[in-house]
Amino acid sequence: MKLSKNLSLSEMTKSQTASRRGIDNSPTPEHIESMKIFAEKIFQPIRDHFGVSISISSGYRSKSLNKAIGGAHKVVDGEYVATSQHCKGEAIDIDRDYANAPNNSQVFHYIKDNLDFDQLIWEFGNEENPSWVHVSYDADGDQRGQILVAYKNKSGKTKYKVYGGED
Repeated sequence: MKLSKNLSLSEMTKSQTASRRGIDNSPTPEHIESMKIFAEKIFQPIRDHFGVSISISSGYRSKSLNKAIGGAHKVVDGEYVATSQHCKGEAIDIDRDYANAPNNSQVFHYIKDNLDFDQLIWEFGNEENPSWVHVSYDADGDQRGQILVAYKNKSGKTKYKVYGGED
C-alpha cells in the first residue's frame, strides 16, 4: 500500500527489532490514515525537494514495539501508556548520513525552514550534524512547531533542550 508517491506502508512499519523479537507491528486503520497525512505534509515534500530516497530508520511503532525499544511512555495506574507520536503513525526518524547529500543537518534545516510540523528534534550528534532527525506531524492539524535538541547528560540519561536555547 502506498501512503504517498514515494512512501509505502511497509517502509513506515518495518522494524528490525519487531522482526527479531516477533513483535506484531501492524497499524490500525486510524494509524494508516495518520500516516497518509504525515506522508503528504512531511515525507513527500522532503523527498520532492531533495530528489533522493529518504530512508526511515524508525516509523510507526506498535505499543509493544515502543515498549521493547524504550520509546516515550508514561505509567498510569500501573499501566504502560505509549506517548510517542511514532505509535500514532505521526512521526519518523530520518538518517541520511549513510549516503550522499543531503546529510541530516540539511534535512533538519529544510524541515525547520519550509514545513509545518509538530515536533522537530536534532537527535544527538554534534553542532554540525545530528545523528538522525526526528520529525512529527499532528494528524489533527494542531502543530506546535517545537524544535528541540536531544543530548545525554552526565549520567547518560537523554535530555532535551530548546533548539538555539539553553537547557
